Amino acid sequence: MELPGLAFAVWMFICFYASVDGYPSGKVREACTSMIPCHGSSPQLSPEHTITVNGTEFKPGDNIEVHLSGPDFEGFFIQARDAEHLDSPAVGSFMLVDRRLSQLLTCGRTKNSAVSHTSKAKKKYIKVYWIAPGDAPKHVQFLATVVKKYKIFWVKIPGPIVSQPNALSPTPPLHATSEAVSTSHPVSYLSKPFNASGCGSMKFCIRNPSNCDPESASCFFLSFRQEKSSVFIEMSGPSEGYLAFALSRDQWMGGDDAYLCVNEDHRVHVSPAYLKGRSRPVLDSENALEDVSWRLVDGVLQCSFRRSIRLPAYKGRFNLDATYYIFLADGEASEGGLIHKHRRQPLITNGIYNVTGLPHDIGGSRSPRLIKAHGALMFVAWITTVSIGVLVARFFKPVWSHSFLFGKEMWFQVHRMLMLTTVTLTSISFVLPFIYRGGWSQQAGFHPYLGCTVMALTIFQALMAGFRPSRHAPRRQLFNWFHWSTGTTARILAVVTMFLGMDLPALDLPDPWDTYTMIGFVAWHVGIDVLLEIHSYCLVRKVEVIEDDRVQILQSLTSAEAEGRLFKQIVLAIYICGNVVFLIAFLAAISQI
Repeated sequence: MELPGLAFAVWMFICFYASVDGYPSGKVREACTSMIPCHGSSPQLSPEHTITVNGTEFKPGDNIEVHLSGPDFEGFFIQARDAEHLDSPAVGSFMLVDRRLSQLLTCGRTKNSAVSHTSKAKKKYIKVYWIAPGDAPKHVQFLATVVKKYKIFWVKIPGPIVSQPNALSPTPPLHATSEAVSTSHPVSYLSKPFNASGCGSMKFCIRNPSNCDPESASCFFLSFRQEKSSVFIEMSGPSEGYLAFALSRDQWMGGDDAYLCVNEDHRVHVSPAYLKGRSRPVLDSENALEDVSWRLVDGVLQCSFRRSIRLPAYKGRFNLDATYYIFLADGEASEGGLIHKHRRQPLITNGIYNVTGLPHDIGGSRSPRLIKAHGALMFVAWITTVSIGVLVARFFKPVWSHSFLFGKEMWFQVHRMLMLTTVTLTSISFVLPFIYRGGWSQQAGFHPYLGCTVMALTIFQALMAGFRPSRHAPRRQLFNWFHWSTGTTARILAVVTMFLGMDLPALDLPDPWDTYTMIGFVAWHVGIDVLLEIHSYCLVRKVEVIEDDRVQILQSLTSAEAEGRLFKQIVLAIYICGNVVFLIAFLAAISQI
């Protein structure tokens, strides 16, 4: 999923850090109407904090001193409203006493009509002044939302009512207290782990690795079982932070219907959420889930719940009788249940499915197909074709100097064929991430920059080879040095780029296996290269003789190299086999993601 969804619309993004504690900066304008933090849990029932004022009457233009006090709290949100219509907009404006602790906000069209915190620093007492407007209602009541920590908060704590002189007693208001907005359902503890019984026959299952047992400590498991007009959902996986799945109309995060199981202080909270763009999910304060249960044992988090197939009253909840891509993600959660971005790519189904339709037992992939193809082609190009092509050009000129292929020396034709293959594979692979991303990726660090450099050097090397001077031309030596240095630089940068790319979330080969295997390949290539260099040096030494106190070369280097033809051909065969083994290992790892 990229589960998660990863550029929420502004409202969604703010709502996640929302009201009070969710907004560490206290800028909670999107909570002006409901005063409810979007923290994915229900408010507490019995307020611990109180609101007091220094008078009970006011006239337009008067200043009323307002106090909020109680046990340590991190966030708050204060408004004044018509006492007889508490759902109406905020009235009047506020004036601050301590700007370090509080700040003014504008709700609706009334400037400075609310007060909130400036940071998450703990506080016990807040003092502000409320300024009565000229068109104030007869009776005004002060309301406050207070957040003790992320999941512990009280909504619309009722404060005193102040009235204009000679006003009749107010009609008893409908207090929107924490009790009034509570939407929670009973939560129970799972006595035993889930199992895969009925997968593919009675329930729709997603498992990673394929056919794994949800009781194991390495199995990610998600199942859907239709029961009349509802669906019972089970989710399990190795995570001490959170697990989440989302229903999406495409294979991109954004505009998705998500559900999270979050570990908070060894208790699991289950919440629906919205995914829009590439930002954190926005937890829904209105819980449409029933029969919620959870279990957290030995690092394996499991939760289950039931939701109706259709939820027309809940905006953003998808109907479960349609087809979607399904995302399954895991990640870390900090104290208070605040979730962090998943460190690896979510598991994504390879096609769209209807979870209430024909049951399936499927897997998925944590890497998009285009990214898999990108990695596979780069491994083929820079582990096999380019490495073998360089070795042939450097050590096999004398070995195949008298063998011809299509009118040219064999070593040259083999070298050219392998290098053209490298250019072709690299060029195709280069464009695949841009097709997948639809442009440049800001999340891939130095990998795309180095990749572009390697691509440029590869094209330059091919063009330079096309204008190669003849063997005895004055500029041939200069060409040889440029050709060697450009190719060597490209190969070194390609290896570095592959090192970086293997651990990016979109591919993320097994770690540290991928690093050790790539180091093994580099050592293998350097070892073979050094072996052939030593062999060439020994051949030259064998044909040296002493004559007139001078060292005479009785044979040319070409003839001397020809004597080791059998040895070099054996080494080349072994080298090709070794490269193929490394290539198969990497391709197998990519296929299993």
